[in-house]
Amino acid sequence: MRRIIRRIIATAGIVIVLIVAGVAAVIYTGTYDVAADRPSWGPVAWAVNQARMRSVRAQAADISVPDGLDDQAKIAEGAGHFAQHCAGCHGAPGMKRSDIVAGLTPRSPSLTMIAKSYTPAELFWITKHGIKLSGMPAWIDHSDGDVWVVVAFLQKLPGMKPQEFAGLIAAGRAKREQQQQEAEPATGSAQQPVSPTPQPRTAGKRRH
Repeated sequence: MRRIIRRIIATAGIVIVLIVAGVAAVIYTGTYDVAADRPSWGPVAWAVNQARMRSVRAQAADISVPDGLDDQAKIAEGAGHFAQHCAGCHGAPGMKRSDIVAGLTPRSPSLTMIAKSYTPAELFWITKHGIKLSGMPAWIDHSDGDVWVVVAFLQKLPGMKPQEFAGLIAAGRAKREQQQQEAEPATGSAQQPVSPTPQPRTAGKRRH
């Protein structure tokens, strides 16, 4: 029995060594094609996809989702961010994706289809930190509040009609314009009178 166990262990060890040696040979010789205009090898694509899904799930597990993501103002604000920064790669209702997407491997997914596959916490983590080995950048120049309003929009994106999306964009633009007007100092207000500059007194001549 012990002899059989030793043989199994030895065989498994040999197999592992051969696999590692094969992978090392592929990397060292440059055999693996990293060109973006050719699809990834099936096992590599599967391994990267599995690593991505499980990593996102683990990293987002401790993220607390704030209340109010169903607020219409936040959804409209998120739609504006999405139209400006995301729609070119991911598409949007009534908006065509950029031609550059055809040259990406892996291609950026259409979020109108897969956004509902992720939890709000996972959408936040992906948007904030990006994804390695893809065209998804990290939002290092945006606040957490900006990211959460995008998440609020993404939750409503699946099934959204073009006219609904256009309405959200218009609502968000109107709110930004109102905020800008409120932030500007009021013009035409009464100005404070300017006090005249006092003139120096001239000393008179004494009479003798």
